[in-house]
Amino acid sequence: MEDIYCQGCGTAIQTTNKDEIGYTPASALEKDVVLCQRCFRLKHYNEIQDVSVTDDDFLKMVSQIRDEKGLVVHLIDIFDVNGSMIQSLARIIGDKPILLVGNKVDLLPKSTNKKKLINWLKKSAKDAGIKVDDVFLISSIKGHGINELTREMEKARDGQDVYVVGTTNVGKSTFINQLIQQTTGDKHVITTSYFPGTTLGFIEIPLDDHSVLIDTPGIVNKQQMAHYVSKNDLKTITPTKEIKPRIFQLNSQQTLFFGGLGRIDFIKGNKQSFVCYFSNHVSIHRTKLANADKLYEDHVGDLLSPPDEETRGILPDLVQSTFRIKEEKMDIVFPGLGWVMVPDINTTVVVHSPKSVAVSIRPALI
Repeated sequence: MEDIYCQGCGTAIQTTNKDEIGYTPASALEKDVVLCQRCFRLKHYNEIQDVSVTDDDFLKMVSQIRDEKGLVVHLIDIFDVNGSMIQSLARIIGDKPILLVGNKVDLLPKSTNKKKLINWLKKSAKDAGIKVDDVFLISSIKGHGINELTREMEKARDGQDVYVVGTTNVGKSTFINQLIQQTTGDKHVITTSYFPGTTLGFIEIPLDDHSVLIDTPGIVNKQQMAHYVSKNDLKTITPTKEIKPRIFQLNSQQTLFFGGLGRIDFIKGNKQSFVCYFSNHVSIHRTKLANADKLYEDHVGDLLSPPDEETRGILPDLVQSTFRIKEEKMDIVFPGLGWVMVPDINTTVVVHSPKSVAVSIRPALI
């Protein structure tokens, strides 16, 4: 069969994988105008669907627009900053201004220090080699912060195009759907191809007569916890309501399990309250450190749940990292899962997390 290209975004049509660029049902090939499912849903339902590409594939795509002018909006997941920050972004998009947008702010406890969070996100971006012009906190689902962001986007783009980039599972589709409603007010948006005849996989939403909002496919980052859990477990560990802190008084030589996906061993320090911020559906279990290995071996998947059976088949082994709290109360961050606030200085903990999903530490946000 000769290659068929989507008349909306220009990508090659395929009929086998719904999660990849260019998918359309085989029955749609008989139509006069062939659109990929992503473009079809935008045209007929004013709805963006995300698809995923590898970092290398994305690099090949955007190499064609690297030297174009425009504004980049980089969407990240506040609960998975390590996994959703695109480390190679500056190399990929060239010298464009960048707005960093932290999504899912509505799920944070109300006592979260937003100023501290913004400063930490700025530092995280700098550590990743990304120079950002500003940082915004939003909720794609509830619309919090979207108006403020939209005003800044309009100012910063200076009449030029806007490129929205992000990894998979950060809520990019919902974000762009909010932007479509608020920036165009158009219920009949149609897709056009920015570079006709090329396989870009980008979707464009008109902003005015001369510029467009460009949705780019979500980049697959293997450091995201989402790639190592089943769909059911992903629903369990992903917060859908404001996180409620759970407090555990621990003596040294005690352990906390977060389901069977993470663990923190309190090695040395004064008796203190460990404050846990995880999805309200993730079970947290306390035990003596001396019993922890046996408990995990005997009860992972039941008492220590998630993981379910499917996740256990793909979850990497848990590996250890040691942290020493020396100066101020700190958060131990399990990317894509949650975090634990350790209040006392002179505290040593050993953290267990799936290999490839690196745990980090930051000054406490609450």
